[in-house]
Amino acid sequence: MKFAQIIHPYSPVAKGTGQHGVVLPNRLKFDGARKQALETSRNRLLVTGALFVLAFMIIGGRVIQLSLNNVSVDIASNKLVHVDKILKVRADITDRNGILIATSLPTAALYANPQQILDLDEAVGKLTSVLPGLNPSKLYQLLSKNQKFVWLHRNLTPKLQFAVNALGIPGLNFQRAERRVYPHGSLVSHVVGMTDIDGKGLSGLEGYFDNQLRDRRQPLRLSLDVRIQALVRSELENAMEKFTAIGAVGIVLDVNTGEVISMVSLPDFNPNKPITAAGVAGFNRATKGVYEMGSTFKLFTSAMALDTGRVRLADRFDARKPIKISRFTISDYHAKNKWLTVPEVIVHSSNIGAAKIALEVGTNTQKRYLKRLGLLSPARIELIEVGAPLSPDLWRKINTMTISYGHGIAVSPLQLSLGVGALVNGGVLLKATLLKLGKESKLGGIRVIKGKTSQVMRDLMRLVVRQGSGKRAEVPGYFVGGKTGTANKPGKRRKGYQTRKIISSFVAAFPTNAPKYVVLALLDEPKGIKETQGLSTAGWVAAPIVQKIIRQMVPIVGMEPSTKTEKKIVPGNVLFIPPSVRSPQKLTSAHRQLSDLEKKVDELLFSTNKRRGRLVATN
Repeated sequence: MKFAQIIHPYSPVAKGTGQHGVVLPNRLKFDGARKQALETSRNRLLVTGALFVLAFMIIGGRVIQLSLNNVSVDIASNKLVHVDKILKVRADITDRNGILIATSLPTAALYANPQQILDLDEAVGKLTSVLPGLNPSKLYQLLSKNQKFVWLHRNLTPKLQFAVNALGIPGLNFQRAERRVYPHGSLVSHVVGMTDIDGKGLSGLEGYFDNQLRDRRQPLRLSLDVRIQALVRSELENAMEKFTAIGAVGIVLDVNTGEVISMVSLPDFNPNKPITAAGVAGFNRATKGVYEMGSTFKLFTSAMALDTGRVRLADRFDARKPIKISRFTISDYHAKNKWLTVPEVIVHSSNIGAAKIALEVGTNTQKRYLKRLGLLSPARIELIEVGAPLSPDLWRKINTMTISYGHGIAVSPLQLSLGVGALVNGGVLLKATLLKLGKESKLGGIRVIKGKTSQVMRDLMRLVVRQGSGKRAEVPGYFVGGKTGTANKPGKRRKGYQTRKIISSFVAAFPTNAPKYVVLALLDEPKGIKETQGLSTAGWVAAPIVQKIIRQMVPIVGMEPSTKTEKKIVPGNVLFIPPSVRSPQKLTSAHRQLSDLEKKVDELLFSTNKRRGRLVATN
């Protein structure tokens, strides 16, 4: 029997391949090399995969970078197209309570590569059928250009974008964009303003804070209260229609902070439809317009006279006859034909009395006070539309007299509101702001009158509502004080005055015991009606507007009516006004005696005729 030689596989003498396929040591050496090759291939695959991942990450990062830098690729031209104005996100604008006033919504912008459009007539026909706002002839011209990029339509809705895409027209592409939207329409149009199609601010706060709105992410919170804004606009709109006025202004101002709570100018426009801002609708009468404000200026005249000490409340001024100076005549609308105290000048709105008070103050002092009250320079507020006041180049005696009762000087309604706010808030002129301030915040201001003078002015304004031409502004429990202003509009080229065209305004402060708000209402060229006995003066048309505004806004701001009994006007009070000039009432014997005594005093004072018609009472 023959046995096969058995060789141990690890024997050093073993070579080649043994019988029956036995693997010899040299084959084992080959298997080790195969393993090494497999490991090398796997490593190479891992490296290749890692490189692919890295490349993908680089490309993805570049795409993200391009998105953040607001750069897109024009597929048609294979060039980078900067679309900063389109893709930029603009911050929201809200009112003081967080109610949205302006925001930006994502939309699509349609552009085309005319060189890729195969059938021009077909493309024009299909596009105009889906987008009827496109002009066929202009569209044909755009698509006929030898260019690779033309804008066709902005602010497409998702529905329209889908419809255009479904047309299947080659060469059409979409770019992400945004559209500025104003949920309240015309309600705050003159304050907020609007943007152009590229999102750039054009007017109002949008224009003033254009860069800030582009950079910030937090909403811009305003001082406005849309609830009060709505009621102010509603009352002005009703009054304009009732008295067929051509324009109106309404302002509510916080006298302690300078915050503008409401600002309305009519007519207005819808910022969602920029075309509506054309003409007078786009003109902000509250800040851009300047007007001769009439008798409201008597508040400033009396304040500066009392503040300087040159005039006392009890001083009397001869208002029995009109003043003739040069070719001018100064007369009273409600002539009393008697000597008037300072309170009587204000209550009865005497032009003659105001003129003589101004002469006692003097021209230089008048100019100085008006400048300190911010009435000789443009108002400072966060708006582009701010008008410059009109005042005499050469300030003569006649100018001093007419300016005392609001003629010969033109200011904006905002300037008047700020000035009156300074008269009642303790004597400090604040900067106006349309931005909401913190609870303890207060804009810087300058003192313009003494605190004691401010108290007297509050009492005088309260008398106007209690006993004077401002009775229709009364709101029981809220101690409303104010002053009427009726002024004839200057003629063309400011030559003379138009007797049938007037500015009627009423400015109020309340409550006069602790002032919080100033409210102003102005109507431009109101017409008298049967209800007003054919009159269109401020007491008939403007004062009732203020009354309605105050009555509706007090529950909104959480102001409760006062239950305190107001002090009575009796002999001996610093603001005593004789019963004879009050509303008709049954006089006591003591009052009759006092009235007779005053008549005798008037006669005695008249006979002396001292100090240019100004005499001091002998009480």
